[in-house]
Amino acid sequence: MAIYAISDLHLAKSIDKPMDIFGHRWENYMEKLKVSWEQTVSRDDYVIVPGDISWATYLEQAHDDFSFIEQLPGKKIISKGNHDYWWTTLAKLSKFLQDNNFASISFMHNNSFDLGEAVLCGTRGWKCPGDNDFSAEDQKIFNRELQRLELSLKTIRPKDNQAVITALHYPPFNMKRQPSEFIAVMKKYNVDMCLYGHLHGESHRNAVEGRIEGIDFKFVSADHLGFKPLKLTW
Repeated sequence: MAIYAISDLHLAKSIDKPMDIFGHRWENYMEKLKVSWEQTVSRDDYVIVPGDISWATYLEQAHDDFSFIEQLPGKKIISKGNHDYWWTTLAKLSKFLQDNNFASISFMHNNSFDLGEAVLCGTRGWKCPGDNDFSAEDQKIFNRELQRLELSLKTIRPKDNQAVITALHYPPFNMKRQPSEFIAVMKKYNVDMCLYGHLHGESHRNAVEGRIEGIDFKFVSADHLGFKPLKLTW
């Protein structure tokens, strides 16, 4: 059993939403994703998918995208991104999975997961203080997301030798590559690894990776990874 991560699938099985505006990497991206995933992930593996799953507006409209994910190998844990307009309450999301027999998919929303070698929790995150367009309203959302992460981290009880992984959609750094309060919260709860995505195209240059303040940061946007899930090691 292995643990993988890949974010920003941006599936569009039911709607016309071209992604090649972000560069040639996105040409035929859903087929690239399918082939690479099937060559990499096994049935018993976990795949963490931190946000921007589907371009659908409503949950029912996302059915074909989730059917695509269900048919891929592995147990997928999905959290919310800024373009997941179909996102709703955990109860409704769970009913959607049950009604459609999407048995290999789970949602991460104010909860946590024991993955054997690691424990996982996370939240969407938000743009960070220090960004040029950061507003008072952004601060409110940022504070709420910060609180959600801390509440989720409080629920985990890692066993000996279990790594603690957090998954965000937004980077926990501002566009000047300066750390945000998310990192202080992660340090408080002894987080070992932080996954994030959100950035595409030219914005890849703003990604921060590597070990910082004892935390291993991994940028897992699908186009950055060549649409191949990244195997996590620690």
